[in-house]
Amino acid sequence: MSHPPAPLADTPALRKARGAFFTPDEITAFMAQWAITSVEDHVLDPSAGDAAFLSAAVTRLRELGGESGGQPVVDGVEIHEQSARIGRARVRAAGGDARFRVSDFFLVSPSPTYDAVIGNPPYVRYQGWTGPARSRSREAALQAGVSLTGLASSWAAFTVHSALFLKEGGRLALVLPAELLSVNYAAPVRRFLFDHFRSVELVLFDEQVFPEAEADVVLLLADGYGLGPTDHAVIRQARGARDLRTLGAGTTWTPPDPSGKWTGSLVSAAAIEPLAGLAASGLFSSLETWGDTTLGIVTGANSYFTLSPARVSELGLRRSELLRLSPPGSAHLRGLVLSARMLTRLGAAGQSTYLFYPGQKPSPAAMRYIEMGHATGVDDAYKCRVRRTWYQVPLVRPADLLLTCMNADTPRLTTNQAQAHHLNSVHGVYLRQPHRELGADLLPLASLNSLTLLNAEMVGRSYGGGILKLEPKEADVWSVPSPNLVADRADALRLIRRQVARTLRVGRLLDAVAMVDDVLLVAPGHLSTAQVAHVRNARDELVRRRMTRSNGAK
Repeated sequence: MSHPPAPLADTPALRKARGAFFTPDEITAFMAQWAITSVEDHVLDPSAGDAAFLSAAVTRLRELGGESGGQPVVDGVEIHEQSARIGRARVRAAGGDARFRVSDFFLVSPSPTYDAVIGNPPYVRYQGWTGPARSRSREAALQAGVSLTGLASSWAAFTVHSALFLKEGGRLALVLPAELLSVNYAAPVRRFLFDHFRSVELVLFDEQVFPEAEADVVLLLADGYGLGPTDHAVIRQARGARDLRTLGAGTTWTPPDPSGKWTGSLVSAAAIEPLAGLAASGLFSSLETWGDTTLGIVTGANSYFTLSPARVSELGLRRSELLRLSPPGSAHLRGLVLSARMLTRLGAAGQSTYLFYPGQKPSPAAMRYIEMGHATGVDDAYKCRVRRTWYQVPLVRPADLLLTCMNADTPRLTTNQAQAHHLNSVHGVYLRQPHRELGADLLPLASLNSLTLLNAEMVGRSYGGGILKLEPKEADVWSVPSPNLVADRADALRLIRRQVARTLRVGRLLDAVAMVDDVLLVAPGHLSTAQVAHVRNARDELVRRRMTRSNGAK
């Protein structure tokens, strides 16, 4: 395969485009120390860059060889020719000899000849991982029997392809995005690691050690290729890269299903066991047991289609050409209920509580507004442009419950008493008929318990700014009190509803949760106060990690 001429100077923008983020020396040294156990080890870095890992490997091999060790030889693959030139010189300076292959790693046929494969695979999100590059990566993963979806970022196939270069018993040490633990597309990679290695270790960081990558990372240390499977992983924790020298022995974690999310690895057994026990006894179940969670309305131009009451009056629009709407965003959905009275108050405060939805024969006022949209190019927005009638937004019927999907604290369920339509800034939950009345009445209240808050941190995803995001598929598996438990504790829950609502209005979420815990879990004897404390501490620790990484990215 031919490559375009290398640029005269590499730049941060070019490195980011190809997913190249250079690794701190503390990490390269730690991983070389772990992966290389003999002076005879044959070492490969499949994404060598400027040879930070290969230089660390040479240092490690020279340490193991002592005075008579000679000049260690290490191998690297690097797609960027200038980086390869720099890498060769860097390895020479470290006292070794680097054999570089300038190529797309996915064009290199695997040869199981290496004792250790170490490195920091390129991290390119699926939006930028397109065309022939994506096709080659997926074909390479298929060679190992791993089928990746179109949503997979570059590192997923890179991890699998890298393992195929190992001898039996070889060691894989890679810096990977923390997505490994949580995203759905990584499920086959997680399964592959447990199936093919004798042991798997993960090193997790409190701080963000690659701020420029805008992504959290984990260190994957997989030993004994071809000697698996294993049923557990060892989890080790570091605050930052500088603390790798003082890592503890770690804790053993056994996932119920290796392909499932590994976020449970961050939670102590004392916190997991209460949730597992209540789920096994039928007292907790997934949100999907109650109903279906779906995305909201996509207008394509919220600033045009969503209107405040004042703007409606100004335009002279008929009420028949408007639909009641939960305003954009979710700040108003932090209580238990969205009522018609609340919508009125929100509208009076200037929020957009109406959706423009004219019929087949718009009124003169509506036609003027449509022409205004045409004149300002709203009809050229992608979602508008592909509609048969650009100004008729496809509707999603009003949901029984509204679920916040972007959260600084925790996802909230709110009863949609106003029967308002909702935008895609929140999700809608459509309750199944046997549970509809009970769920609309009490599920938002019952969901404010410590077990459900903890599980939200486990099934959701952490985004920039410390935001916890919950997609519909993740909401489906979110653990909430079961219909049987809510029905059994219905009277007691109703007795505390007003007090909980008042507490939420003043922003005291955890005080509200404590009230629900007492009524739902402690009073009936389902959990002890000590068990609830373990759950709360585990949830606090996950939130602390989420916020610490957010602060470290600033």
